[in-house]
This record gives sequence, structure tokens and C-alpha cells, in this order.
Amino acid sequence: MSLLFLRRAADIRSQVVALAAQGRRLALVPTMGCLHEGHLALVEAARAKAEVVALSIFVNPLQFGPQEDFSRYPRQLEEDFRLCEKAGVDWLYAPEEEQLYPPGFQTYVSCEALSQPLCGQSRPMHFRGVATVVCKLFALFRPCWAMFGEKDFQQLCLVRAMSRDLDLGVEVVGIPIVRAEDGLALSSRNVLLSAAEREQATALFRVLLCARQRYGEGERLASVLLEEARQHLFQAGIRVDYIDIVDEATLQPIEYIEAQGARMLVAGFVGSTRLIDNMALEGA
Repeated sequence: MSLLFLRRAADIRSQVVALAAQGRRLALVPTMGCLHEGHLALVEAARAKAEVVALSIFVNPLQFGPQEDFSRYPRQLEEDFRLCEKAGVDWLYAPEEEQLYPPGFQTYVSCEALSQPLCGQSRPMHFRGVATVVCKLFALFRPCWAMFGEKDFQQLCLVRAMSRDLDLGVEVVGIPIVRAEDGLALSSRNVLLSAAEREQATALFRVLLCARQRYGEGERLASVLLEEARQHLFQAGIRVDYIDIVDEATLQPIEYIEAQGARMLVAGFVGSTRLIDNMALEGA
């Protein structure tokens, strides 16, 4: 099947109705474009579950604050289309802003507790934008599954909660982080890094790996692991936005790590580019 471009909500609805009549199931991969191997891993996981895979590309203005990088967020639509065809995406939706947010738009979705910590501290409107656009995509495509990368772990938790709380009937599937050979988590923003910044950014992965190793050796005080990580990031020249160890289910900070389910999350600026990463402390 060739790649089908869906341009209007009415076109999506008619395709969704026809799909349901055929008894075929849909998996959705929401993205902001500038696709890389991490996104393609989401497509691969979607193809393993569903007869039809839809991918959306939309740089969502509601996710960006007034001082953030909306205007410089990388865009490469022609290359993204080529990658979608190669990866076997069936449906592609790349709307203009007015298609999702027409004049008079005034309805937003908020996931209260999970949107407050971590990225929510420095990006207070970010997750309202995420929840709103994902809810709209779920309403349009009616997928059985939606694939999200674990790199944006807080986003993954929030979308799962939204789908559950609003009875949307979408199983939100988390896909492990895809990393470069040197450990850097793949991100669309990586293209904004200079060669020196690209090397500098690997410190984010190294501090996570070090924390996991120290946990494996028996360290259980979060404060110790966090202070060591902060020192390493400072020495690497990375300006920390936040770094914390939280319960994976609630995203609440942990002081003493007594059981499985603890995860370190970090956000920092490499030059002017903000990057995020995370890692479960329990694991190989």
C-alpha cells in the first residue's frame, strides 16, 4: 500500500469508518517531525500490532512558551515523507495550525498532578499543549494503540493517564529510548548542536549510567546520587534545568530508594539547546 496523505479531519473520519467496517485496527505514532531512528522504532512497534499505521507530523505551538524554541524547532517535511514511505507508514497527517486550532478554539485538556513536576516547573503550559493535541489526534484517528518514546517519560505518563481518565480506549505503548553509539538519546533537537556541543551532550547519558551503577553497588540515598550527577554535569559545562529521582508511577521525588520503579530524569542546556534524558535505576 502506498502512503496515503490525509489533509482534512473529514478525510480522516471517512478512512477510520471504512477501516472499522473492515475489522482492521489502527496504531498511531504522533510526532513533531524531523524524524530519526527513534521515531522509526515507534513505527516498527506500531506495525507489529496493527494492520494500519498512521503517523502525524505537527510542531504544536501550544507546547512552546513565549521564550522557547518554536521558531527554530527543526523541520524537514520532504525528508520525513520519504522516511515514512520507506518505513511502511500507511497514513500520514501533517496539518496546518488552523486545521487543528481554528478561529475561536478555546477547549484545552489538562492533566493536573503529572504536569506539575520536572518539565512542568520550567515549562508550565507545555503539558496542557501536549494533552490537548494528543486528545484531538486520538479523537480523529480512534486508534487501538498509540506509540510514544520513553525519552519523553513525563509525556508518556501523562498521555497514559489522560487516555485512562477520559476513557479514550487507547492503549498507550512506551518504546525504549533509542540511543546513538555514544549513548546520546536520539532527539530532533540534536541537529541544532554543533560538533563540540554534540560531544558535550553525551554527559547526560553518562550521569544516568553512573547513577544506575552506584545504585547497583548499593547506594540508596537519592541526594547522594543527585549531587554526584550535578557535579558531573557542571564539569561538563551543561546548565541543569532539573535533575531528580522519582517514582515512575507518580513522578513524585524519592528520598530513599527502597524498591523498584525509581527513575532518574534530567533536563539541561547544551549551548542554547535544551535536551532531556532519563533512565530506570533498576536494570542492566
